Amino acid sequence: MSILPSSLGGVYDETQTTLIPILNLNGPMKHLPAILLLSTLVLAGCRATPPSPTETKVAYWTKHHITVGGKKDINPIKASAENIEEGKELFTSYCMVCHGLDGQNTGVPFAATISPPVPSLALPQVQAYTDGQLKWIIKNGIYPSGMPPSNGDFSNDEMWQMVLYIRHLPKAGILGSPAVYNGSSK
Repeated sequence: MSILPSSLGGVYDETQTTLIPILNLNGPMKHLPAILLLSTLVLAGCRATPPSPTETKVAYWTKHHITVGGKKDINPIKASAENIEEGKELFTSYCMVCHGLDGQNTGVPFAATISPPVPSLALPQVQAYTDGQLKWIIKNGIYPSGMPPSNGDFSNDEMWQMVLYIRHLPKAGILGSPAVYNGSSK
């Protein structure tokens, strides 16, 4: 006597005649479901941990010395108040969603929680890049971080002006939060 409702009897019979032979769960693959379940449980027990200090140093060194180009490029744009302001306007239009208005992630709700975290552009590690490297990053992005390439959205002069703004960031929080996150900005 079957414990399946009569309406499902045909489905059960069909499964027995088509699916089981295809999977061949009675042959060498008979332990496949148990293996898959065990693998899933093992992976579920794994957790991501932050990188160790050594891993962080290696990644930092690699990024600064190998993967980021433009190290010897020199900014031809004079660091005038006008050029810095132009850089700020460009930055505010394109970069503030991730880096905040001040370049230091003020008011950006996800900056610390994504992986890798969005760096404050005032950090010594970021300011240690040459002007040419900062321009290269604006142009090409940094893979696999969330920093996208600009894809031709900026002229060379505009990228250099943004570099000037990054070199002359205001104090953290002084410009408020991006309006996109709270409906207002200072």
